Amino acid sequence: MASHEPPTIDIDRFRRQRPPTRVIITGVLILLGIIIVTSMVFTIEPEEVGVVLRFGKYVRTSPPGLNFKLPAPLERVYKVPVQRQLKDEFGFRTEQAGVRTQYSRSNFEGESLMLTGDLNVSVVEWIAQYRVRDPYKFLFKVRNVRKTFRDMNEAVIRAVVGDRSVAEVLTTGRQEIEDEVKTQLQELCDQYETGLKIEQVVLQDVNPPDEVKPSFNEVNQAQQEKERLINEARREYNKVIPLAEGEKDQRIREADGYRLKRTNEAEGDAARFTALLAEYQKAPEVTRRRIYIETLQDVLPGIRSKIIVDGSTGSILPLLNLDRQAGEKQ
Repeated sequence: MASHEPPTIDIDRFRRQRPPTRVIITGVLILLGIIIVTSMVFTIEPEEVGVVLRFGKYVRTSPPGLNFKLPAPLERVYKVPVQRQLKDEFGFRTEQAGVRTQYSRSNFEGESLMLTGDLNVSVVEWIAQYRVRDPYKFLFKVRNVRKTFRDMNEAVIRAVVGDRSVAEVLTTGRQEIEDEVKTQLQELCDQYETGLKIEQVVLQDVNPPDEVKPSFNEVNQAQQEKERLINEARREYNKVIPLAEGEKDQRIREADGYRLKRTNEAEGDAARFTALLAEYQKAPEVTRRRIYIETLQDVLPGIRSKIIVDGSTGSILPLLNLDRQAGEKQ
């Protein structure tokens, strides 16, 4: 009879094969090498520069493109956007820009509520656009430069608005305020060595507080009506006054012309009489006859019928056609 003994299982055959220590070390070194090489290569975008620190000290600035450095933590790189235009918003926040821009509904009156020079309150919202001109100063000269820049903005614009009336702030003085804020803000940034260059300061919305808007709108309407009436009066003035001035000048020129004409005629008659008198004194009879003849030349053309007789004629009645003259009179 055959015996049925249970099969013998060799447990050592199923034990996991441990890799050699040399393989583990090699894998770790390869992984460490990849990490080191990767940390030595970095890329700078076209609108950026890289500020390289070695043991926390500034050593160089890397241009855009592929660059190399010592592995971390020996050297670190801070990328600074020097060509990109940055902006800070005051009094409002843009949540999503686009065709229909969405703004935050939070209340930022702490930034925008200001007192004008004539002790009125206005809500001023503005944007400061700037660039990083000096990356080194931007990173290391001022602690928390973005917050410092916002504080400088508020200080400067409150001082400028405080020197002007509410009418200037809301209407005519906006461009002047923008230019002055930009100039003073740039001077302050240079003084603090922030490394920033102010591109533009733009006043967005300048309005009175909501509590006084109805009264302010009524005042504006009254001022606009006043300006309209003044412009109408000036238009009528410009229509009537120049016409009267022209008529006055015309009358004066006509009077001057008449005066000059009469003066010249009088002077001519006087000169003619003086010349005639001189000739008369030289030859009285000849001059008398010449005057007589000239007078006849002036008078005779106006006489319709002329009868010329000599000295021996006793009467001219036979020569007159009285019937014809009577018929003409009737």
